[in-house]
Amino acid sequence: MSIREDIAKNIVDVLTDMVDPKPVLVTREFFEVEKLAITQFPAIYVQTLNESRQDLTMKTNRRQGVLTIQLMVFVRGVELDRIRNDIIERIEETLDTDRRRDTGNTTMHSEVAAIRIIPRLAPLSELEIDVLVKYTYLKGST
Repeated sequence: MSIREDIAKNIVDVLTDMVDPKPVLVTREFFEVEKLAITQFPAIYVQTLNESRQDLTMKTNRRQGVLTIQLMVFVRGVELDRIRNDIIERIEETLDTDRRRDTGNTTMHSEVAAIRIIPRLAPLSELEIDVLVKYTYLKGST
């Protein structure tokens, strides 16, 4: 498996274990939010986005990547602002528990970099949360 996929899988695993508000669905598979049952909220779709890379050393072929993982978070309810704020805080706290995203073979650091509210009709709300993961690797090992 690629380092990018290992990082995304780690984030899915960590968010799956999140508590109060615990997401019911955390997946790398795209889903149509309109087809979810009320009991499947909150739901999180995790996808890898852009990445920048640069050489750290010429002799050892060590490189650094900065990968953006986007969390598309869907919540439902009557107090949408409170529900959004609660899940944002819980996601950030959960990811901050171990910011290394330890996948065993690289040096990493992750942080929540951006949060966007996407307009939707109540009682549904959508958030995009960008998580930046900085990691090092040897060229040819991704």
